[in-house]
Amino acid sequence: MQRSSALSCSSNTISALFSTQKLITLPFPNPRIVFLENPSTFKIFHFQQNNTTPLLHCTATEEILEANETEGLFVQTGYIYSVHGLQGEVRVKATTDFPELRFSKPGRRWLRQQVSGRDMVQEIELIEGRGHPGQKSWILKFHEIDTIEQAQKLVGSALLVKDEDRPVLEESEFYTADLVGMRVFLKKTRELVGTVINVFNSGASDLLHVELLPDRNAKPRLEGGASGPLVWVPFVEAIVPNVDLSKREMLITPPKGLLELNVRADDRSKKERRQLEWKERKKFQKRLIAAKKILHEMEQDHIFHGFRYGEKNQRSFLANQIVDVNSVLLKHALQSKKIPYKRWSFPDFVNALQENNTLKLSKEFFSKENVEHSSIDSKIQEQGHCLISSGKVAIVLALAESKLLGTSSIPEPDWPHNNEEISYLHVKALLDDSHRLLKMEDRPSVPLILVCPAESIEYLKQLFMDHDYFSFDSEKVWFLEEEKLPVVGTSQEEENKHKILMKSPWEMLQRPAGSAGIFTLLSSQNLVDHLHVMGVEYIQVCSGNQEFVNGEMLLGFAKSREANAGILVFRDAGYLEEQFNVVFSIDFAKKLTKKTDKLPFEAILKSNQHVEMVEKDWVDVVPSSPNSYEFHSSIYSCLNACPPSKVCLVDIIA
Repeated sequence: MQRSSALSCSSNTISALFSTQKLITLPFPNPRIVFLENPSTFKIFHFQQNNTTPLLHCTATEEILEANETEGLFVQTGYIYSVHGLQGEVRVKATTDFPELRFSKPGRRWLRQQVSGRDMVQEIELIEGRGHPGQKSWILKFHEIDTIEQAQKLVGSALLVKDEDRPVLEESEFYTADLVGMRVFLKKTRELVGTVINVFNSGASDLLHVELLPDRNAKPRLEGGASGPLVWVPFVEAIVPNVDLSKREMLITPPKGLLELNVRADDRSKKERRQLEWKERKKFQKRLIAAKKILHEMEQDHIFHGFRYGEKNQRSFLANQIVDVNSVLLKHALQSKKIPYKRWSFPDFVNALQENNTLKLSKEFFSKENVEHSSIDSKIQEQGHCLISSGKVAIVLALAESKLLGTSSIPEPDWPHNNEEISYLHVKALLDDSHRLLKMEDRPSVPLILVCPAESIEYLKQLFMDHDYFSFDSEKVWFLEEEKLPVVGTSQEEENKHKILMKSPWEMLQRPAGSAGIFTLLSSQNLVDHLHVMGVEYIQVCSGNQEFVNGEMLLGFAKSREANAGILVFRDAGYLEEQFNVVFSIDFAKKLTKKTDKLPFEAILKSNQHVEMVEKDWVDVVPSSPNSYEFHSSIYSCLNACPPSKVCLVDIIA
């Protein structure tokens, strides 16, 4: 896009609010960094601090000053990322917790732009602004900016206000810039552990990026000195109870193991670490080039438009998504449009199984009360228990995000709890109930693989670490991000061409690929072969949103029938496919992981809001009818690769 030299724009403005790391909510109470629309006793407010000095009075048409001449005065409140409409309006992404104040109130503002490769600051007059809920952004109108051409010259600019205009905060409220550079001490011993070098917003709570001292007896970090290990510290009252702005110090009470997270376990020199980082970057670049080539061959070049806009870390986020796209699985899923998925009735499939491969049990069989069982049933259950206790069973547990947020069907206690306690209670209830997984003494022998949404991975890891892995062997616990596939639009012109939809210029619109996606994860991690070497004979794959996930009867029955696969269904639940409990022999599981490109997918027609680039402008698309396909594959579809005589069923009847 052509831009005039007098009002040149940069798309490379770097904001402290965007990180190359994917931040997720951690399970700690009392978040001290929140948005104003979710008020809390403890708040932190984000501004981008600029190294600028007081600016001489200027206007948008009279004078432009170089940023290094204005050191120390401004903070960033947002950046202009697009044009809106035909009247010179622009779209702004907020980087402040005071958007109403910064974008609705008319008055003087400042823009930071690039002119001939140098950052420049100029004054501009805000006339009006309004929220844009669809993009979670703001639409602003500036004085003497009345055409598309004038507005396009502002794209890429950072929007600034004077530092002295920051609102006065109440007690226990902080600005990001005030925390950066603070020294961090252990409250119990007053030992200096490091320095805060940045603060990142993770949604529900914020994270302090703390640089630990290479040697606890060393002096505090000096500018240009050797850097120490970096760790994340959740900025919540339970962990950071004391913050002294006057002394530029904070006291922390970290849980066991927190300061050891992400710390190097070797003593390599700084030069060696940099060389390793350089090699990793080169590897990533090669993967990115290969991924872009594949998407180009799939005629998905529109995905790359975001590289020309926004912040450096947003472009990095887009690059990570492109690399992570499972193109083989996506190509296979797209074939389901040409060859529609023949959906079968799960109850009909269950009823078609051989009678001698079906075991019917009453719900009372799993009751904790003393009830009489037949000797055959008891023998089958004991056989399953022996498999588990001897470490010959691995459990794959799929946890939905709602489970981790405490909104599952497990009854809530009568007293109130914070988010961390609720999550702990739900996971603990799932793991501790003998009707669900394992008795306490069996756990150290059992490999456990947890599959959950990407935003919950670190949350779940921390939860397990804080509670000593709920008695599982930490060396036998894996955390995997659920498989996702991009959503593709319906094509009006060509039936067989479908474009990946973009949630934003830097983020693809994606949806979970379904429970069968668990096998693509096991395949990519080579976990099935690893489990086989460990002596595992069966893999139990189950969801966490059901009443019974106990596997002893199912495992024992599959073993006794020499079945490749076994299904446990709870008839009162209506054979819901999202509530699954299936076991696979290790040999059959290995076969499935080698044929993930054969998984049958169903293309589901749905309505999805997205963004598109139209004449160099990002436009929101809000459909009035179904406009896209989401791909889903059920774990029960894996049974198509198994003869019915090799499938057994445990049918629980109320």
